[in-house]
Amino acid sequence: MDLRARPYRSVLYIPGSKERALEKARAMPIDAIIFDLEDAVAPSEKPAARAILAEALTRSYGNRTRIVRINGFDTEWGKADAKAAAAMDCDAILLPKVESTAQLDALAELTDKPLWAMMETPAGMLAANEIAAHPRLQGMVMGTNDLAKELNSRFRADRLPMLSGLGLCVLAAKAHGKVIVDGVYNAFKDDAGLQAECAQGRDMGMDGKTLIHPAQVDIANAAFAPGTEEIDLARRQIDAYEEAEKAGQGVAVVDGKIVENLHVETARKTLAKAEAIAALAD
Repeated sequence: MDLRARPYRSVLYIPGSKERALEKARAMPIDAIIFDLEDAVAPSEKPAARAILAEALTRSYGNRTRIVRINGFDTEWGKADAKAAAAMDCDAILLPKVESTAQLDALAELTDKPLWAMMETPAGMLAANEIAAHPRLQGMVMGTNDLAKELNSRFRADRLPMLSGLGLCVLAAKAHGKVIVDGVYNAFKDDAGLQAECAQGRDMGMDGKTLIHPAQVDIANAAFAPGTEEIDLARRQIDAYEEAEKAGQGVAVVDGKIVENLHVETARKTLAKAEAIAALAD
């Protein structure tokens, strides 16, 4: 499946050291998994987690994108993680706290796999364009918990303190054709709060949301998938525009609104995303 078309509605973090969680993830309706060797693994468990994860990845995770998050190269585990992940049957390697292309270059020297970048510091936000332009980079993951800590900001449901950083990263990802997924929502029992934050991220242009609990999956999948009405409108816009073209006209009207070529392009992307989501379920 083409990178730009592949869904990333739900991206669930799974600790690389937890065999039961690694097994359960095979049956979850998620689009991607971040197998975590960093924050979710205690220092004493990190070497063993590499072996546990490597073995787990020898078995199928279906159509789910498999991303391994390693520890940073400023830690004692980073390079060993990178070398281990390079040999694993995964789709990409995720580097934490990326603030420069030099960090990605260092990882690229150790693996031929696609790279992803955690965007979670003020310096990372300010370097987002250069990071997104890296030729080996495939995707960006917002690390909103660390970003809030670095900003010393207070929690607000509207995420006002970090909107500038989120926006910079979205702009950079879209400018360079990279995937970007939103940060986690910590209150995993707060469905209404999660729905609101998913809607905000979706409306900003995020491709999906990282999740910390299986209970959050259905809400994220619904929020980042085209709805029935959206799909119906897309089809009607395409049909109306094609009829207008046959009549020698450059615009059409649907539901009292002008439909131009740019609207049709968006409509085609909507239908392609719906088809890609259906293909993942097969």
